[in-house]
Formats: sequence, structure tokens, C-alpha cells
Amino acid sequence: MPLRPWTRDRDDVLPAKLDDWVAPDHPVRFVAAFVDELSADEWDALGIAPGGHAGGAPAYDPAVLLAAWLYGFMTGVRSCRKLATACAEQVPFLWLTGGQRPDHNTLWRFYERHRGGMHGLFKRTVATAAASGLVVWAIQAVDGTKIGGNAAKDRTLDADTLAALLARVDGAIADLEAQNRPDGPPTPPRLPAALAQAERLRTQVRAALDQVQAPDGPTRINLTDPEAILVKGRGGIVAGYNAQAAVAAVPLASAAHPTRRPARLITAVDVVAAADDHGQLVPMLDRVGTTTERGVGALLGDGGYHGGPTVAACADRGQVVVMPEAQHRAMAEPYHKTHFAYDAATDTYTCPEQHPLAFRSSKARTNRPVVRVYRGDAAVCRACPAFGDCTTDARQGRALEVGPHEAALAAHRAWMATEAARALARQRKSLIEPVFGVLKEEQGGRRFHLRGLDDVQAEWTLLATAFNLRTCARIWQRERMAA
Repeated sequence: MPLRPWTRDRDDVLPAKLDDWVAPDHPVRFVAAFVDELSADEWDALGIAPGGHAGGAPAYDPAVLLAAWLYGFMTGVRSCRKLATACAEQVPFLWLTGGQRPDHNTLWRFYERHRGGMHGLFKRTVATAAASGLVVWAIQAVDGTKIGGNAAKDRTLDADTLAALLARVDGAIADLEAQNRPDGPPTPPRLPAALAQAERLRTQVRAALDQVQAPDGPTRINLTDPEAILVKGRGGIVAGYNAQAAVAAVPLASAAHPTRRPARLITAVDVVAAADDHGQLVPMLDRVGTTTERGVGALLGDGGYHGGPTVAACADRGQVVVMPEAQHRAMAEPYHKTHFAYDAATDTYTCPEQHPLAFRSSKARTNRPVVRVYRGDAAVCRACPAFGDCTTDARQGRALEVGPHEAALAAHRAWMATEAARALARQRKSLIEPVFGVLKEEQGGRRFHLRGLDDVQAEWTLLATAFNLRTCARIWQRERMAA
């Protein structure tokens, strides 16, 4: 077949008008409209005076820099150098900035100065989506995902390793000082580069060792990011954080487009330095209420959130929670404590073999609530055909430890056995798992770029803000097509 003629000397490669560079329904247009509609109070919350100042050299408009960062986080361009390149080379960014090309230092200074105030933008994205009337608030799902930090796993050290490292650094500094001791007249008071670097490392290691050796300090600490911990994700163990998110559905199907896939809206976010999700469900529920200013009909969580204090707190609030037991495999065993019947009149339990267990004592545990201990008769347990399966304690017999939240756990267990709870539970994965997939794969959120819990929380919030802008842009496109 013949080849199409081509040349690099063409003069009409792009339209002459900047506004013709992007389609009328391109998501970047929604980002521009979102930033243009920010109120004076919202700019003030970011610490920005949109009008600029009378003195000094002309500066970039904050609206240009903010829009560039928001669209960058939407498309996975999250470093200031890559963002500067995108502003110079990619058509949507060129349109967004009006053809201006801020350098990476300008972009970084803006991001560093104002990222802490961007939680208000996240709340605004939720309100923008809510204005469409499409968000399903009755059912929301909450989950956590492990994200690597800007730190290496092998830099996480315990007290013994830190002490050994400190000894090696002290020895290296002594050698460097001996090599740099002047034999002649005094030299200017300036340390050689290698010695200055070793001094900084010694100061860092000493500070880390003090934290680890403190009575209430951590057992290990990362020298690069002291607030990062070792977390286990699908890719293995990394030094990072536990990022939390709550999500609601946004159906986008219409009569004209009945097969259109639903969108998702993040309604609350948080980042914690914790290896698992225990204790995070109630704080996330509070964050959902603060962001959306409305309640949640049913909150869907996985077994990682399950625990007596969490179940009891939700029961006290009257909050419907769909959450499987954390020990659902152990509960399948025939002699698990959930198969022991309680009699409140006699304050005794009856085992599956119909033998009684009476209250014996209370046990206090460090940082955990006091439990009541019930025991069977040792002679009866030894003679029981279930001995060896139910218990192997021949001296004292079977024991049950009953916490203060046992009644709330039993009520939740009964609720989870209903078909209504099972139907809700089946919706959890399809509601929240795609959100983490988009955040990590399409928005580049597999690792945090910043260090420290406060900065990581700001970065996660901006990622969620950008995700919600993607959803709002889809709603905006739907409304344009309907019009």
C-alpha cells in the first residue's frame, strides 16, 4: 500500500487558538473550573492571597500552580520535576497553565508551603459531588492499604543494631579526626565533608537510640523517616504507613447510557503509623461525618477492624456495621468459646459437652480491659471425651476469658448471620477495592514521596482530592451529555 506523505517542516501542527487544544469535555477543563470557583475563604485556608502583592517581581498566579498540582495528582504526575516537564510538553498542562511553564523550584515551593491546607479542597470535592444528587450515602465502605514511605526497609533498626552502628560511627569519626589533625598553623574552622557527614549521622543515630531506649518508645525506628513503621502489604514488608479511606458509590448510568460503570467518591481519609486496622473504624466514622455532614446508614468493613471496643462503640451509637469476625476460622472449631452457652442467673457457662464452667477470678492485662475467667472442674475435663480437643490443661481444666464487650460481640455475631448483613457484606470489595487500584496504578500512589506523618497525611489527602476530582469530572461529563 502507498505511504502517507509527511514532513517535519509543517507550520500548522497545532490550532492557533489555545482553547482549541483540548476537547470541550476534557477533564482538565473541570479542574480549571473547580479552581476558578474557589471562594476567598478557601484561598485564605490555603494561606494564599489570590490577587498577589503590589511589590516585587511578577509571580505565577496561585490558581495556575494549584491547578497544575491537582491535575498532576489526577494523572500520576506527582514529582515537581515531572510536573515541570509536563507543563512544558503536555497539551492539557499547557492549556491549564495558559502556556506558562513554571520550573520545578517554583512548583515545589508552592507545594511545600500550601499542602497542609489542602484538606479543605478535599471536603469541597465531596460537596461538589453531593450537589449532583447522585451519591449513595446510605452504604459506605472503609478499608486500609499499606503504602511504602520514602525510606528503605533496612534502615529500620532496633536498640542493639543502633548501638553497634553508633560505635562504628564513633570509630570512623575518630579516624577522620586523626587524618585531618593539622600539624602546622591552625586552619579555618570548617569540617571536611566526610567528617561533617559522619557527625550528622552520629547525631541522628544518638537521637534514634534515645527514642528506642525510652520506657514508652518504639522497639525499632527508621533512620530515614522516624515515623514510618514496618508494614506488610501485598508486595511484602516495607517501611511505610497504613492509609485509610471511606468510599461511597456514585451511579452514573442513565436512560441514554444504561451500561455506564459507576464511579466512587472518597468521603474520609487518614494515615496512621499502625501495622493493622484495629481501632481505626470509629475514627474513620467520625471523619465521614465531618466531611459529609451526614450520617452513614451502613458501614462496611473487613475483619481487620473487628474488636470488642469497636463493636461496642458502634452499638452505643446505633451505627449499623457490617464486619466479619476477625477469628472466623477459629470460630469454626467445635470447642471455640462462642459455642459455650451463658446463663446469667447462675453466672456460669455450659460447654458443648454440657459441663458447667464457674467464675473463678478477674485478670488484669497491660493496656487491655480486665477479663473475667471461668473454669471447669479439672477432674471432669480430664474424664471428658473432648479432652485434648477442648483443652489440654489437666491441672486446672478448660478456662474461658470473657471481656466487657461480650454482649455487644454476641449481638453483632447474630446480626452478621442474617441474610441482610451477608448481602451488604458482598458489596464491600466491589465498592472500595477499585479505589485503591486507581490511587496506586493510575495516580502513582504506590509510595509516598514525603516523610513524616503530617506530610504523608497531606499527600494522601491530596491523592484523595484528585481521585474525587476524577469522579466529579465524570459527573460533569454526564451532565453535559444529558444537556
